[in-house]
Amino acid sequence: MDKGFYKVPQALNEPIKSYAPGTPEREGVQAAYDKMWGESIDIPMVINGEKVRTGNTMRVLPPHDHQHDVGSFHYGESKHVHEAIEAALNAKEAWESMSWANRSAIFLKAADLVAGPYRHRINAATMIQQSKTIFQAEIDSACELADFLRFNVQYATEIYEEQPYTHSHSTLWNRVDYRPLEGFTFAITPFNFTAIAGNLPSSMAMMGNTVVWKPSLSQMYSAHVVMEIFEEAGMPPGVINMIATDPQETADIVFGHKDFAGLHYTGSTTVFQNIWKTIGNNITNYRTYPRIVGETGGKDFVMVHRSAKVQQVVTALIRGAFEFQGQKCSAASRAYIPSNLWDAVKAGLVKTMAELKMGSPRDFENFVTAVIHEGSFDKLAKYIDQAKADANAEIIAGGSYDKSKGYFVEPTVIVASDPKYVTMEEELFGPVLTIYVYPEDQYEATLKLVDETSPYALTGALFSQDRYALEAGERALRNAAGNFYLNDKPTGAVVGQQPFGGARSSGTNDKAGSKQNLYRWVSPRLIKETLVTPEHYGYPFLAED
Repeated sequence: MDKGFYKVPQALNEPIKSYAPGTPEREGVQAAYDKMWGESIDIPMVINGEKVRTGNTMRVLPPHDHQHDVGSFHYGESKHVHEAIEAALNAKEAWESMSWANRSAIFLKAADLVAGPYRHRINAATMIQQSKTIFQAEIDSACELADFLRFNVQYATEIYEEQPYTHSHSTLWNRVDYRPLEGFTFAITPFNFTAIAGNLPSSMAMMGNTVVWKPSLSQMYSAHVVMEIFEEAGMPPGVINMIATDPQETADIVFGHKDFAGLHYTGSTTVFQNIWKTIGNNITNYRTYPRIVGETGGKDFVMVHRSAKVQQVVTALIRGAFEFQGQKCSAASRAYIPSNLWDAVKAGLVKTMAELKMGSPRDFENFVTAVIHEGSFDKLAKYIDQAKADANAEIIAGGSYDKSKGYFVEPTVIVASDPKYVTMEEELFGPVLTIYVYPEDQYEATLKLVDETSPYALTGALFSQDRYALEAGERALRNAAGNFYLNDKPTGAVVGQQPFGGARSSGTNDKAGSKQNLYRWVSPRLIKETLVTPEHYGYPFLAED
């Protein structure tokens, strides 16, 4: 048993490597990519620490070269969901009884493995199956995942240190026991961020919970690497169980189980809302009220004041809308440009976008690669075709697409004369930006338009050199974004610096990358111990005069 109040290493953000020509990291990740590209990986599920291979496999196909087979993963059945739940429940007592210092050591080691010996491997896996450029992969799978792991250890320590006040002359002692949730927890993670895939199950496990984890089937390669890292770091069997199973079948089993205690989710708004309904319908069956934490969609905006600097706006729109093909919940998807700046902004966008190169992430000169799969491609192509046909929309840059080799959609800018045009309102999740040009003297009215156009409230950005305009915009858009950026693109939240999450239809705003999120995975128990216990019922006021 531990004897001591331990200080954990101070969490610092992992430095982002440049991958410039001639650097060792560039050569290292290229070698890892080439090696993994030429292999045929066999990805099992992991249940109770055992590798589970069903023989029912699905191919792992890079989106930028969908005819190239880099391996397969094993697809499970309903029995595997039941087995994962049983494994989590069986592992729970030992895991929650382990001292927080020893749990912390596992995640600290995992962070160092991500940042060190596994860096090239996890980056290459993210590049291959998720078609991220090396810079996007580095930020996500190496740096942000390491950041989540390190900062969550620090946050957990700070939470455990938060104890209630007890007066020094009191005959009692107050303390709080931060219990894990009673039952098992469930993590559903998306394809677009390896760091999210690693953080959602591990943040729950950090607080003593055991987890059933269902990653996106479009992200199984990097999810596999994450499990390799957890296992090497010393994660005991059954603490995190990774399954690849049918979504509806899995949901029926998990959300129908009496010991379901919490959901950590990132994905589509519709799915999350349906899950919430399912949990509500089953509420009388549960041992406890489940914790529901979700980050869903966004229709993220860039609002520009007439005083803004044109080149800053152009750069923010290019990076915010088209990095990782716009496949970020935070990606710039709609922009409002004042009439006095429009000609210059338009010229800058057209010129810059003509310079963007598109192709495989293996070629480091490419700024844009492929969207994640054919379904995404077809959806985006439909919106682009509609914009070409509609009288109230004009494509000023991009507009091409081709899926013969990979799912390539050219970065596209649509200018809509109607501020409620379909691509100004609906989440596209791809490299399509829609712009509305507003009269420069209608700033306040346009702020109201920005606030009321979308049901989402994830991220947003405001550009202005006028401090009064910034203050007015910050006030008017207070509820329009959970992460709000002044004179910067609406993407790129950093763990420990900009906790991430949105409200309205964008989620529960429980701020991944902060203590707020970890609080959701504990059920505090207040312990009051009376040191000198009264032995008579009477109080002083009862005495005779």
